[in-house]
Amino acid sequence: MKYFRKLIGEKCFLSPVSLDDIERYTEWVNDLEIGQFVLFSSTVFDIGKERAALQDLMDNSVIFAIVEKDTNKVIGNCGLHMVNSVHRHAQFGIFIGEKTYWNQGIGSEATMLILDYGFNIMNLNNISLEVVDYNKRAIKCYEKVGFQYVGRRRKYNFMAGEYHDALIYDFLSEDFQSPFVKKTFDYSISDEAGRSKISIV
Repeated sequence: MKYFRKLIGEKCFLSPVSLDDIERYTEWVNDLEIGQFVLFSSTVFDIGKERAALQDLMDNSVIFAIVEKDTNKVIGNCGLHMVNSVHRHAQFGIFIGEKTYWNQGIGSEATMLILDYGFNIMNLNNISLEVVDYNKRAIKCYEKVGFQYVGRRRKYNFMAGEYHDALIYDFLSEDFQSPFVKKTFDYSISDEAGRSKISIV
């Protein structure tokens, strides 16, 4: 499978999503262990429904496949949804479908890469997310990269016979340090008249 290195970290890179991976995505979204955290367990996905859902995300959101660098293997995806270019905000979502890659720091790195894209390429000012309160691994990841807790929706999600709160976090562009995008631009080159000239390295 061919992937394209749009944003590159140490452990993973973000690539445009490929519909050739549809069987893998369908396997992931039907796995209850994964679905309990991203709240699509109540939906039954066959390949056709997952293809339509993924195509809708590709058409209406900014979405990337997360690809492990050493193996060139797609392990999940992340995206910016409900993008508002007037007010400059969006909602963030991520999941790692390959469970053998959980707890390895790849989710944190992928999150930083897409935040970098949102703030420094798309010119967003606020990126927010919601996470169910029992998803401790995700909460730890979000707080680690710099998301700030701003509130909760009480008894908002139903899972395994109980209601659970949804926690709300956000990140402002002024608080973000670019790990990749700004390093790809060289501001030190000047033209013959001494004016600053930007070139991509």
